[in-house]
Amino acid sequence: MDEPQEQHRVCYRCLVGGHVQGVFFRASTREQAMRLGVTGYARNLNDGRVEVLACGEAAAVAQLRDWLRSGPAMAQVTGVACEPLNYRGQPGFVID
Repeated sequence: MDEPQEQHRVCYRCLVGGHVQGVFFRASTREQAMRLGVTGYARNLNDGRVEVLACGEAAAVAQLRDWLRSGPAMAQVTGVACEPLNYRGQPGFVID
């Protein structure tokens, strides 16, 4: 029997530190997420970090989390901290 697809879906909230604002980090994250079929958002925080919510198939979310460790070419990522959340369907991937 097939298991419900939702059991293979995950959500993670990640905080990305370093030189990640003003370097197209959010737009590049959205591009990667859409390529992978991941939903959620990317937004700048007042402290200079970027917050990313990534929801979708576990393997695709894992690929996006790995990508966050380097980000786009102009970014200088110094750390990524991710925490799992209960799965919640998101409409697409938006930049806040």
